This record gives sequence, structure tokens and C-alpha cells, in this order.
Amino acid sequence: MTDSPGSEKSTKFYNLSQAERLAWLEQNTGMSAETLSILSGENGLKTEQANHMIENVIGTFALPLGIAKNFLVNGREVLVPMVLEEPSVVASASFMAKLARPAGGFTAHTTAPEMIGQIQVINLPEIHSARLRILEARQQLLDIAAEVDPMLQKLGGGPRDLQVRLIEDSPIGAFLVVHLIFDVRDAMGANAVNTAVERLAPQIESISGGKVHLRILSNLADRRLARSRVTIQLDQLAFGNFSTEEVRDGIINAWAFAVSDPYRAATHNKGIMNAIDPIVIATGNDWRAVEAGVHAYAARNGKYTSLTTWGKDAAGNLVGTIEMPMAVGIVGGATRVHPQAKAVLELMKVENAAQLAEIIVSAGLAQNLAALRALATEGIQRGHMTLHARQVAIAAGAVEEEISRLAAQLVQEKQVRIDRAQEILTEWRK
Repeated sequence: MTDSPGSEKSTKFYNLSQAERLAWLEQNTGMSAETLSILSGENGLKTEQANHMIENVIGTFALPLGIAKNFLVNGREVLVPMVLEEPSVVASASFMAKLARPAGGFTAHTTAPEMIGQIQVINLPEIHSARLRILEARQQLLDIAAEVDPMLQKLGGGPRDLQVRLIEDSPIGAFLVVHLIFDVRDAMGANAVNTAVERLAPQIESISGGKVHLRILSNLADRRLARSRVTIQLDQLAFGNFSTEEVRDGIINAWAFAVSDPYRAATHNKGIMNAIDPIVIATGNDWRAVEAGVHAYAARNGKYTSLTTWGKDAAGNLVGTIEMPMAVGIVGGATRVHPQAKAVLELMKVENAAQLAEIIVSAGLAQNLAALRALATEGIQRGHMTLHARQVAIAAGAVEEEISRLAAQLVQEKQVRIDRAQEILTEWRK
């Protein structure tokens, strides 16, 4: 990339007009004007395309698409697209990514893209011997599952293992759950896994002597993890009247609260998802599946807790890590149907689903740092409300140059409320 907005000799990206930002993207990414027109929404999702995606379509619904900058993930410069309505997220994630750059940015990796398909077996005459019979037929069942998607097999994916769990403490009594472990490569994987478990149902009934009930993918993708770590050098942490050590220790103390208390952890993890969901949405992936898996994973040890860790290294620098399930794909589904999702993937220059997952969790770690830093110093509202004030001004009826002027006054008065905004507008317009 050429000279980046934010450097000493260029205008900051957030100060550019929308047209200037698109021009910068064209110059620095090599994307065509046609693709950029899709990203801008000018040539985005059409109603006829939407009609093939879901039922009873009457139109489309737009949300803002922003670009988080300054991200360095595994040594690679990345522009991070985010689709969301909440102010301050794009700006704060970008700033935290900037603080991470002196120490090398974010280092991330993923485990194998293995998803779990579940097969519930009920009405078993003798449950323990049925479990062993299924395990004895493991290879036979894996061979059947391998026939479901020959193309996936050619790409190196397919069934990897078959496990059988005994559920004893259910309201209907004991039953078995067969887990098919399936490598889905660069797909999210729901269609492939659901097809495979459907295919296995008759054989499992014959082997076990029971009845197969549910056959469905699990969104607790705890075999498909994405992890990222970051070091923030101590000299990057000074903030206002707060010393570097105060900011660092304040972040660690705030994280300890989330680790220990599920009420705090829920908000802590929601802040992480503030950056993760917008990228999942922008790339056409299933953000509800990701959310379900992430929160189930946060409670995997019987207590809901933080998805991140924060501490200090031997030199006193702040060190953070994140680990969570991340079932996202770059092939199939809306990622290849929605024109803006395709353009977003082109913008990110991701080559596989693992690379996408690594970027997503790194953004989540950056956003968590931003929230903890704000909470530990000036409080979460100051920065957030500065941006929120513009929305309040517009909702109150401000137009054109009134918007910025009114937002500034609301922040100065520390009264970012629509009733106060309307009062000020009434006074001005007299």
C-alpha cells in the first residue's frame, strides 16, 4: 500500500469525504471502480438477488459499512470492513490496532476447520452395547460420510472421526449422541455436515437398534478455534493524566472483574463481539452461529467468563490473548451470493477461511482492549457519546452544518439527550 491516511504527510482517513475514501481504496488496493461501487452501496444487493436468499422479500435493509485501519495481522497489512450501527467501534478498534503496531501487531492462528455433526439416538433396548456397536462400525460410517461431497474430499476435507457420547441425565432418560467430526475446509460447513449426518441416520439405526431423532450441525465449534495475541509496549499506554502503569494495571484489573463475575463477563464479551459480528456480517457469514458458539464456549467449564486474557510480560508491557470458536467461510452461502460480501472479501485479500478467522479474532481483541482502556481511565461514555451525539442531533431534526455544531454543544454540556438537542435547535431557529 502507498502512503496511508494517518501518516504525518497525509490527511487522516476519517477526515476524508466518502468519495475521497473510495478514491484512496482504489489507489491503495487496486480494486476496480465497479467493485468499489458495490462496496459503496451504489450497486449493492438488488431486490431480485435478495429474493433468492430468503423468503417473502419486499426489499433490502442497509447498515453502515466502515473500514477499520492500522491492522497488522501475522505481518500483513489488513483493511478490516465492519457493518454495524454502533458509533465508536470502528474508530476505537483502529486506534488500538495502531497502538499494537510498534510491537508487531497481532499474531494469530487457527486449528483445523473441523465442525461437529450430531446424531441423537433414542429408544435403545440396551444403550451400552449399542454404543460399542456404533464405535465398532466407525470406519464403515466414515466411508459412507466421505461419499457425501467428493469435491470437498478432493480439496482435502471430509470426515475425520466419529465419537459416541452417552447422555444419562436428560428429562427423557438416557440416549446416545453420535458426533461426526467433519473437516469443511474453507466453508462454514453447515450444508456439508447436515447432509452427512442425514446420510448416516439409517445405518446408525440399523447398527444400534434404536431410533435416530435429530441430525444437525452443532454451533459449539470447539474443534475450530481461532486465537490471537498482542503486545502493547508500555510507552504506548500513557493516556491523558494517566501514567503508563496506571493504564496497564487498570486494564488488567478490569479484565479480572470479567473473569470472576458472569454479570460483568456478559458485557465484556459483548464488547468483543462489537468488532467480531460486524466483520462476520460484512463477509456474508452467519453471525448468529458465531455468537451462539462463542458464548457457549465462554461457559464451557460451567461458569460464564471472559474470552480474553490480559497481563504483563517481564518487561512490563501489556499482553493480551483471545481464543474462541470461529466457524466462518469464504465459499458457499451468502459469501458468494451477496455482491458486497464478495467485494469485502476481495478488499481483505483473504486466501482461505483460516486467514479470515485470524483477522476477525484479532479485531475482537483490539476492541476488547479499547473498551477496557476506556473503562479503566475516562469511562466508557466520553468517547462513545462524542460520536453518539451526532446521531442524537440528527434524530432531533438537525440538518447540514447544524449537526456538527449541535453535537459539539451536547458533548460540551454533557447532556447527550434528544430533548436537550430539540431545545437547543428551537433556540437557534428563533
